[in-house]
Amino acid sequence: MIIETLLSFFSGIFCFTAYVNNNGCFPDPLPPEEEKTCLEACKKGDLAAREKLVRHNLRLVAHIVKKYSSAGEADDLISIGAVGLIKGIETYEYGKGSMLATYAAKCIENEILMYIRANKKRRSDVSLSDSVGTDKDGNEITLMDVIPSCDDNLFSGVENRLIMTDIKKYVSTRLKPREKKVMELRYGLNGERPHTQLEVADILNISRSYVSRIEKKAIKKISDYIL
Repeated sequence: MIIETLLSFFSGIFCFTAYVNNNGCFPDPLPPEEEKTCLEACKKGDLAAREKLVRHNLRLVAHIVKKYSSAGEADDLISIGAVGLIKGIETYEYGKGSMLATYAAKCIENEILMYIRANKKRRSDVSLSDSVGTDKDGNEITLMDVIPSCDDNLFSGVENRLIMTDIKKYVSTRLKPREKKVMELRYGLNGERPHTQLEVADILNISRSYVSRIEKKAIKKISDYIL
């Protein structure tokens, strides 16, 4: 998955998750004048304004994901839909005819459809969920586990260097030693090359499932810090 910036990714995904966990109570759409003000501020690089626009349009992602729930894992579609929403907000031109909600909905749906088509193309050759054996704990290992994920280079693609510097500092000074090492290995930080979860498990002599839990916990900490 191509992510414009790490901040955008986390703000979209974790805000969405937070509202889903709160019984799906999404914020109401912004009043037209407030939306216009936020759009103008967003064009000038105001991250708080963009975050506000994302929060108040999350219901669009929820609505569109329901249409394609049979085409893939809900978490994957939510992630893709959130990226589409962020792209829609960043490229929307006020006063060009369509409303933000209409334009953003098209961006969300287009992003999901591109993902579905690409996923079908990959699966026509080989399924990433195909089993390739078991680990030392007896857990099934799939093809997905032994190749770098699409997000393995997400840190290196971040355009906002100030945010990236802040994140690296947080990883090196605030995470627990094992969390720090897992993140460095998984995402190629501090000169490391990106590794699969299985490779990290072998290097640290722990189970792959434990690597996954450590990684998710570390990402949550980073997200709480930068949002």
